[in-house]
Amino acid sequence: MRTNEDHLVQIAVMGEISPPSLSAPYRPDASGQARVMYGMAGIAYNVRVGDPAFGWEADHLEPGVSIHNRDLEADYAMHYLTCVGNEATVATGDACGAKGVVSGEHARLLIDFAADVLDRMCIGDRMVIKTHGVGLQLLQYPHITVRKCSPRLIEAMGLEHGAGGTLRVPVTHEIPSQIMGSGLELIPEFVDQDLMTEDRTLMEELGLTDLRLGDVVAIRDQDHSHGRGYSSGATTIGLINHGDSFMTGHGPGVMTLLSCPTPHIEPFIEPEANIAKYLRIGRWSEER
Repeated sequence: MRTNEDHLVQIAVMGEISPPSLSAPYRPDASGQARVMYGMAGIAYNVRVGDPAFGWEADHLEPGVSIHNRDLEADYAMHYLTCVGNEATVATGDACGAKGVVSGEHARLLIDFAADVLDRMCIGDRMVIKTHGVGLQLLQYPHITVRKCSPRLIEAMGLEHGAGGTLRVPVTHEIPSQIMGSGLELIPEFVDQDLMTEDRTLMEELGLTDLRLGDVVAIRDQDHSHGRGYSSGATTIGLINHGDSFMTGHGPGVMTLLSCPTPHIEPFIEPEANIAKYLRIGRWSEER
């Protein structure tokens, strides 16, 4: 796959492990029941990329380590410049020098580290990320927009040249546009868009209840080339970056990776299309 990788800038950004926080102990779920919305920020010791997106007693669960920058403008730079597959290096604390891999972006930046590294980490530990990927182009497919992908991820995704100038992309699931909810108002370079999962019967009928964190998925009839919106015949390829939610209009998040307003992305089902396998991180690394 020919890209413009040689023309991309690599630059350092920095963040620190975010403390979980609660402004109020309870929030209502879709049925009106009060719940403690637990699962965002901090260090998740037992949840990694490759684990299920459903079933946790948590809300918007972020796998691995979640980081932010206290300076708002520096935090925005960290979000916009960092891509999935970028390298992170711990700069302070007992885990200083340990290497991790960026696995996604949500309210914070999400980074996967080996289990023994997590045990040596502390809230507030700082890390440097070597950003690489902003401006990446697929030179044979100028009509396809690339978002948040490092060259390392693109190389590992198993992309194939299809008939009629199409790009064939392995995905674990296809998702209909009509169940995409919160996040439609956000630009694809920043944060994700959630599935709406309150109708569990529908989720089972669509075969989505076995989604995993890190799965690469296709959304039919959505164009994320410039903003997010419905467009008949368009296809967007995304990444499941966080877990399910109790709240109306929310669910596992889909972070934009590739998008095309015309039918030139051809997704095909591959059950192992997950960044844990592609980047050798998360549960895939533990099982090998």
